[in-house]
Amino acid sequence: MAITAEAVKDLRERTGAGMMDCKRALQEADGDVEKAVLALREAGLAAAAKKAGREAREGLVSSYIHTGGRVGVLLEVNCETDFVARNEQFQKLVRDIAMQIAGLAPLYVSREHVPPEAIEAKRVALELDEALAKKPETVRAQIVDGQIRKWLEEICLLEQPFRDGDQTVEQLITNAIATIGENIRVRRFVRYALGEEI
Repeated sequence: MAITAEAVKDLRERTGAGMMDCKRALQEADGDVEKAVLALREAGLAAAAKKAGREAREGLVSSYIHTGGRVGVLLEVNCETDFVARNEQFQKLVRDIAMQIAGLAPLYVSREHVPPEAIEAKRVALELDEALAKKPETVRAQIVDGQIRKWLEEICLLEQPFRDGDQTVEQLITNAIATIGENIRVRRFVRYALGEEI
């Protein structure tokens, strides 16, 4: 089957993959665009997994002040080279992450950053909840574990659902790694809200 330049261009716009990769994926999928999208996504995720161990010391420190000046974010996102740090796609990713932090107020980058004592304090608070006492004793531990998992998804940036799609922030970053070709990591952030902790 002949693959048209228009089909390759359309697939490139949908996935952000290179022209030759798009053409190859369409040929292997016999022109089926959805199969080609899946093949490119799988290849990108595999490539991103290989890059995950590479050192990322360049990047951007960026700020975002939400309209009205009531919420602000200071964020550091690292990549491997200063060339990528100047890349428009990387800069858009950093801005999207900053807006995510401003909107959903995560407390930590990932589960690894959550102090064990914070998890234990949350567990104790959940176990003392009166609603839990009404449940059968055999399922209480499972209920608490499920609530802890849900709480971690809310407070950890990488596990939060990304605001503009059906993926997590971590999946958004993984897709960017696959497209850009370098390891990308959110190192740290601070979120300020007017009148907080007064």
